[in-house]
Amino acid sequence: MFFSLAGQTAIVTGAATGIGEATAARLARAGAIVAVADLDEPAAAAAAARIGGGAFAALVDIADAASVGRLVAAVLDRAGRIDVLVNNAGIAGRAAPLWEQTGEDWSRTLAVNLTGVFHCCHAVIPHMRARRYGRIVNVASVAGKEGNPNMSAYSASKAGVIALTKSLAKEVATENICVNSVTPAVIRTRILDQLTPAQVDYMTERIPMRRTGTVEEVAAVIHFLASPDASFVTGQCYDVSGGRATY
Repeated sequence: MFFSLAGQTAIVTGAATGIGEATAARLARAGAIVAVADLDEPAAAAAAARIGGGAFAALVDIADAASVGRLVAAVLDRAGRIDVLVNNAGIAGRAAPLWEQTGEDWSRTLAVNLTGVFHCCHAVIPHMRARRYGRIVNVASVAGKEGNPNMSAYSASKAGVIALTKSLAKEVATENICVNSVTPAVIRTRILDQLTPAQVDYMTERIPMRRTGTVEEVAAVIHFLASPDASFVTGQCYDVSGGRATY
């Protein structure tokens, strides 16, 4: 089959629900053993049971470097290899204009959405470099390109993810390790529950297709970027936006 992941091991963070679960399920169907990594371990276990195919739950707090280190060690102990890392876990943060945000609001959002991606990449990249193979896919957002009002911390964190992706991709470009990002627009997941209806309408109205995306549509793009077939694609930012972003 195209985009086969037979014999490979993947870590997907934030995989208990939403885009993460859909991605984990798709990678498992492609033949990968998937670590369903999440802060909510019971939900991750339930998702792994639904996915099947050798998928297993793994507890992780991506904002904590030590927790990420334990995750990577546990996956290597269990599977002996890590071929794919999908950095999907994230939070919307508080919905408010910048002058109503606190330093704690800002720090928490960046700790999860940006520093968490750094922690995960930092933990797996030595193993990938030693094996001279790897695929890293970072889930950013169209907000990181355009900046959504009342979401300054979220938008800034996702812009950072895009830049981090491009930098790391260049650093390992000659080592058969491809690092890319995807930028979804509004996808119908539980993260929308953290936003106001006005914010969701603002984002949806700017999508030329005039609808929200599905988690399966995002997972399809991630699957390609996570596969050996994406061997000449690195440092890129793939929109899954229904036409909202054109640059």
